[in-house]
Amino acid sequence: MLKKILNWFSNDLAIDLGTANTLVYAKDKGVIVNEPSVVAVHVGGKGVSKVLAVGREAKDMLGRTPGSIKAIRPMKDGVIADFEVTQAMLRYFIDKSFAGSKLVKPRIIICIPFGITQVEKRAVKESAEQAGAREVYLIEEPMAAAIGAGLPITEPSGNMIVDIGGGTTEVAVISLGGIVFSKSVRVAGDKFDEAISSYIKKKYSLLIGERTAENIKMKIGNAYPFDDEVKTHEVKGRDLIAGAPKIIEVTSDEIRDALSDPLTEVVEAIKLSLEKTPPELAADIVDNGIILAGGGSLLANLDVLIKEKTGLPVSLAENPLESVVNGCGEALKSIELLRQVTTLS
Repeated sequence: MLKKILNWFSNDLAIDLGTANTLVYAKDKGVIVNEPSVVAVHVGGKGVSKVLAVGREAKDMLGRTPGSIKAIRPMKDGVIADFEVTQAMLRYFIDKSFAGSKLVKPRIIICIPFGITQVEKRAVKESAEQAGAREVYLIEEPMAAAIGAGLPITEPSGNMIVDIGGGTTEVAVISLGGIVFSKSVRVAGDKFDEAISSYIKKKYSLLIGERTAENIKMKIGNAYPFDDEVKTHEVKGRDLIAGAPKIIEVTSDEIRDALSDPLTEVVEAIKLSLEKTPPELAADIVDNGIILAGGGSLLANLDVLIKEKTGLPVSLAENPLESVVNGCGEALKSIELLRQVTTLS
């Protein structure tokens, strides 16, 4: 009876704890928080850290902080790299979601990459509990993305979802409410940024920050040539030879060249998943096609590249950035769906 009363008053949340961004979905409200997964901390004399800013405000500090302040991204490759900072970040997002009106500790669903270990799962669960959760459910990202993309996951037909986030790319074939086969590779948006930085450093001897690399990717990044023209973008950085600030211009063709290695890994993960898919489900995927979700799927012409390499129809989910958190939100609404697709382990 007490549990029913708690559930009645509880403000349940779904959290997509991503490497690049954290999104929070509140029951009956939709997505209420969408901020970068960055925490700025002040390091004291004895190494004691004090949280100064979280989210968008902290991201603005990346690469621009004095020695005593560090802007940290506590999630790496989809898993927790810094337990204490992740806990502080989760507490901030949970408190922000309630804006001071927390009567009962919430039930929380958190997305996790498919391939993570039991130790990594426990770290996520404990972080959420210590940040103020009453109950914690874990849902695998590809399953959440498939629900959020509106795929008929409970039907006896094969659906392939490719969720490209900040830290991981999750490829999964789903049927009858379960994951038949999944491949997780730690190559996604962050690796795209690193590839751009490395290319510019090698070709132009110019050092750029991660925010600059991300900006280049968003402005002229592409996986397949643009139809109309070659795009250009002005890049500012530090000349490694002269040591002075310098401005260069890069083209979309160069950036596509820079991204070729990580994109090849993503395509290979999709091909491997198709090879491992049972024949009956593979036939369904020929009809249904491949659905792309996650922020990394917004890279220009990525769908065209995957279509060319696999020979299958490829389409983008309606709202790729919010597919995962929306899928978690749908699971929050239905206790039966929640039990079917989540794990407490």
